[in-house]
Amino acid sequence: MAEPTKAFPSAFSSGSFKHDVFISYRQKDTANNITAFLYKVLTDRGINTYIDSQKLWLGEAMGPALQCAIEGSKIWIPVFSEGYLGSEWCLWEFAEIVKCYKSSGQLIVPIFYYVNPSHVRYGSGSFEELFRIHENNFGADVVKNWKDALDLIGDMNGKLVDDNQ
Repeated sequence: MAEPTKAFPSAFSSGSFKHDVFISYRQKDTANNITAFLYKVLTDRGINTYIDSQKLWLGEAMGPALQCAIEGSKIWIPVFSEGYLGSEWCLWEFAEIVKCYKSSGQLIVPIFYYVNPSHVRYGSGSFEELFRIHENNFGADVVKNWKDALDLIGDMNGKLVDDNQ
């Protein structure tokens, strides 16, 4: 594995940011495996990495500290897992990441953890029913905002994690 600072040299060399990396993930799916590993690798190399390890309550608004961490990060790494698109919190967080990306141009490096990237991008496959539920709970405009944010993923290079390939 290439050292992160060598993989993304320009991202770590300019600007004044509070965090080098912000990891967005579904705690239930990946906190004790790939996310923990990623966090350890990055922090062991001296990369200031933000990871929200607090449990968030359903329907809670995005807190100012979390929003500040998203806005103040050079690189965002969303770890897309089966439960990520099922979590409205993760979708709100990712939409905020994309909003910041569009205004600042920092780097998003998606990781697809046992999910098909095209299913993430289009909300298809096993995610179709989740988006129908989200639409009933939050309305079509909110879900469209989330889907628009996810559509951006299709134009990015990511890392697919799947032992079957």
